[in-house]
Amino acid sequence: MLLSREKAAISQSPVNRATPAERAEPQEKPTIEGFFSKRDYTGALTLIEFELRSKKPSHDQTTLLKWKAITCVRIGNYEEAMRTYENLVENNDGDPSVFCYLAICYFFLGMYQKGDEAIQRAPHSSLQNRTQFQLAQKQGDESRLMQHHRALEYDCNGDQLALASMHYLRSHFQEAADIYKTLYKNNRKFLALNVYIAMCYYKLDYYDVSDEVLAAYLAEYPDSPIALNLKACNHFRQYDGREALKELRNIKNLEGGIGALVKHNQVVFQSGEGALQVFPPLVGVLPEARLNLSIYYLKNGDIEEAHNLMKDVEPSLPPEHIIKGVTHLMMAELDGNKENIKQAQLYFQAVGQSQQEMDTIPGRQCMASCYFLSKQWDDVLLYLSSIKAYFTNDDTFNFNYGQALAKRQKWEEAEDVFLQVRSEKIQSEFAYISWLTKCFIMNGKPSQAWENYLKTDSNSGTFTILSMIAADCYRTGQFYYAAKAYDVLERLDPSPEYWEGKRGACIGWFQRIIAEKEPRDSLTDLILMLRNTNNREVDYLVMTMNNWAKENGANLDY
Repeated sequence: MLLSREKAAISQSPVNRATPAERAEPQEKPTIEGFFSKRDYTGALTLIEFELRSKKPSHDQTTLLKWKAITCVRIGNYEEAMRTYENLVENNDGDPSVFCYLAICYFFLGMYQKGDEAIQRAPHSSLQNRTQFQLAQKQGDESRLMQHHRALEYDCNGDQLALASMHYLRSHFQEAADIYKTLYKNNRKFLALNVYIAMCYYKLDYYDVSDEVLAAYLAEYPDSPIALNLKACNHFRQYDGREALKELRNIKNLEGGIGALVKHNQVVFQSGEGALQVFPPLVGVLPEARLNLSIYYLKNGDIEEAHNLMKDVEPSLPPEHIIKGVTHLMMAELDGNKENIKQAQLYFQAVGQSQQEMDTIPGRQCMASCYFLSKQWDDVLLYLSSIKAYFTNDDTFNFNYGQALAKRQKWEEAEDVFLQVRSEKIQSEFAYISWLTKCFIMNGKPSQAWENYLKTDSNSGTFTILSMIAADCYRTGQFYYAAKAYDVLERLDPSPEYWEGKRGACIGWFQRIIAEKEPRDSLTDLILMLRNTNNREVDYLVMTMNNWAKENGANLDY
């Protein structure tokens, strides 16, 4: 029932009345076929529902129900399609092919056992074989899968599409793209194949190529929700979430599964905003929802929540392996269980050594992570350096790459990479502060190392940072800052060890003053620092320095 209108039902302004000839001209009656040709499935469904209630329908009820079922499939309402086919079966429709369509609905709803039962009652056909092929894959039955694979025909477009989809599901994206391109070359009217090819290129990280292929389809169907969503995903990878959201706003028809997918992607493009409202209901519906909810938990420190979400997942696809690996790694930080580190390595290795992923960016990242955990730094650098051009602004990548460079004592490169990190969270971490401090010292920049210490929170390992400055500056002959560090350490803990370090650093500093490698006026600071210690040796050292100052005309101000 129409309860309100944006416009009045009867015009409020003067009317140009139709001529008798115009009134006599018959209006074309809408048809289900007409709505389908225009891809207006909502209109088709409205007409079908009207016909089903009509006393004089244009088709018999069985035909209308079949139209209704296929229309529901087109708009992604598989539950209603399933109920309609079940109704046809219960009423002894007499068409056994209905069982095949019913099985397909069960397949899309994840009801694989019921799908198996229904497909067994369908007549033997290429469609039945394709459906069994897909059901076997979902149930992990490799023997059945290969049986139905062998029954696929090369010259049957439907069979080749099924084979391409299987390659896609198994992350064999190039193989899938090759089949789709061959089919399109032979059937230019199958314009939708451009969308499938574009999806393969998206998965292969060729986002610009994906956009080019997609443009051919969007030129003909600019309102396609699937194509616009894929374009948005390409823009997200190429640019940022704001550009991607602009494309999503062009999607007008959000009926069926595409509506859930768009809501899901909006959250991803907005860096997880609204994740806890949108993702949980989609877990088990969209495979990506579980993974992205896990990522959200990991990013927000809810490690156990992420672990619980993923613990029962038997990974088959690279993203699942990667999230499982990251989850185990972060659990190891929580509980110190080394078994979690071993598991993380295995998951990363599974991706990095797979034939399909070894030369992809995620594959190389995984191998770098695997070697990072086993402290094989040369191998880490080999893999990370091969993909660094893709991560110039990625703080996490730069942090890890910087650590690997520092482990191999490539101090100048490590410093440059560490300084590219902009994340305040990473900058406040003890590991980052200590490594950057080490780089400053090894690159002859002790004053910057000292500034780094001064900015360090007292609860974040300042004692350790001071000890590093003291020892490393002493070892590299940067005695001024070695003495400053030992002076602070001695005041924190009046241990003979720190006095000995301070004394040695001060003597080294004094020698550099004598050699005119340090300014003479710094002798005042040196003597004041020595006097912070209550030790009999101090008087002798100070006296020696005073005598040298008098003999050499150095002014002391204390």
